[in-house]
Amino acid sequence: MLDLRAALLALVAVLALAVLAWAVSVARHDASLVDRFWSLFFLCGAATYTAATGARGARATVVLVLLAAWALRLALYITWRNWGGPEDHRYRAIRRRNEPGFAWKSLYLVFGLQGLLASLISLPILAAIGRSAPLNPLDGAGLALWLLGFAFEVAGDAQLAHFRADPQSRGRVLDTGLWRYTRHPNYFGEATLWWGFYLLAAATGAYWTVVSPLLMTYMLLRVSGVALLEQDIHERRPAYRAYIARTSPFLPRPPRREVIQP
Repeated sequence: MLDLRAALLALVAVLALAVLAWAVSVARHDASLVDRFWSLFFLCGAATYTAATGARGARATVVLVLLAAWALRLALYITWRNWGGPEDHRYRAIRRRNEPGFAWKSLYLVFGLQGLLASLISLPILAAIGRSAPLNPLDGAGLALWLLGFAFEVAGDAQLAHFRADPQSRGRVLDTGLWRYTRHPNYFGEATLWWGFYLLAAATGAYWTVVSPLLMTYMLLRVSGVALLEQDIHERRPAYRAYIARTSPFLPRPPRREVIQP
């Protein structure tokens, strides 16, 4: 089991970072800043847990390196992508629904909630760090799955950034590279690497932490990922409707052939 005292300290540290991020967002009138802090919540919690338990060993080192690579890359990418831009339209919609007083409400509706979710999803990380067990084939499988997911996420983000930077892409839909096989290669990669983290935890016997990748996958599919992003995208970008018809929403697969009506 987890060291409950260390886990509680990690939760407090994450919530403290969430409050700090909230204060910055209020000053800047931009609740979408939470996206830049999301991955850092995980890193903050894991670092606190490691310091509190004095965890050592090959698995703990590998997990912390993988987590740091994912968290720092994602935080830097989102910061670069959104630098100088307005509040994301998804958070503007949340703001409209919760006025008046959204500045205070966002403390628990946005930042506190995401801090709690990050702490829950972090369970495989904490288990893999804090539980000692000899390295075994599950560790190798977990590492391989994590690398696959990370590659999908990084490549998908890079292809999208390159597409958006091209003036000729205005009004078009990205349907090349990984985006030919899934409408959300970055979300697929995110889910996959968290299943990799789970296998690293399962290698120590912490099978119960399966709640983490299940929750992450559900969120990416039904809550904050695919469902939210595509809620009205076909209205803002009409060409996206045909893209939806031929391209898998999540799991990569060859695109469907377009049916030509007689």
